[in-house]
Amino acid sequence: MDAHNLSGAEKAAILLLCLGEEATSKVFESLSNTEVREITRCMVNIEHIPAEVSREVVAEFHRTQKTHAGIFIRGNDFVKNVISGGGDQARAEKLMEEVTWEDEARPLETIAIMQPHMVASLLENEHPQTVALILSTQKIDHSAKVLNSMNDSVRSDIMYRIARIEQVSPEIVGQIEDALRKEIGIVARQDKQQQLGGVNRVVDIINNMGQGADKNILEGIEKTDPDMAEEIRKNMFRFEDLINLDGRTLQTVLREVNNDQLTLALKSASDGLKESIFQNISGRAAEMIQDDLEAMGPVKLSEVETMQQTIVKIILKLEEEEKILIPGRGGADALV
Repeated sequence: MDAHNLSGAEKAAILLLCLGEEATSKVFESLSNTEVREITRCMVNIEHIPAEVSREVVAEFHRTQKTHAGIFIRGNDFVKNVISGGGDQARAEKLMEEVTWEDEARPLETIAIMQPHMVASLLENEHPQTVALILSTQKIDHSAKVLNSMNDSVRSDIMYRIARIEQVSPEIVGQIEDALRKEIGIVARQDKQQQLGGVNRVVDIINNMGQGADKNILEGIEKTDPDMAEEIRKNMFRFEDLINLDGRTLQTVLREVNNDQLTLALKSASDGLKESIFQNISGRAAEMIQDDLEAMGPVKLSEVETMQQTIVKIILKLEEEEKILIPGRGGADALV
């Protein structure tokens, strides 16, 4: 390690390691998240700081530092303690999630900080299965933006493949990283299997892609696997999610549902959802439904779920017709 060849971030990391955890926590509070990430990435790779490097770095920052024979550091523990020692807990949790630890390295980190259109361009000639695996390792909003930058003709195929992913062996992840390393310089490791894809991840990505994106994607998946398309639809909006709708939206939905349908669907609903619905229908209708629920005998759960799914389809149709806006679906682009 030669102090003259170190980057600014590496010098800052060495200086802060010399100062200790408490002082570094204070310094981190005054830095931006980007600066903290850059410095901590350098820290986790440092195990030993030669005495001469320590002296040169400290001198460069115009400080007085006692000469050390050398400092041996557990970089991971130091960084975790420093970040956790800050006053902003929410920020600490976000940084802890984003920093790459030596013993639990997150794969494909470089792609996570690339512009979505650049990632799309990088992956445009890759096999859809490879693209699906790569996007499964990324944050939901980043995957959605990358897909929005891709050709419509490949989106459905990629999303279908993401839905089929369950566990991936370290060998497969390693092969993909080796291929990407040549182009973007990724240095990452994967030493355990991860839950990467699945239907829920597809649902989350679709919900971040923008209003109306689900229609073409699901139609494309339906041609290949109708059952998978139906499962994705069921998970895009669940009956219990009605509780998240504002009063006006909920009233619009309930106008399309008759009392018999609503009564059956509410048989297994939470008390919170029932109360939310009763507050958005007439008092007389609410009393009738409550009486019917009390008088209703045992009902097959499958019948209740079928009716709930019928109401969910009504909701999704109203959204498609732009008569309602469902919170959390489509991001800021849907708020027009």
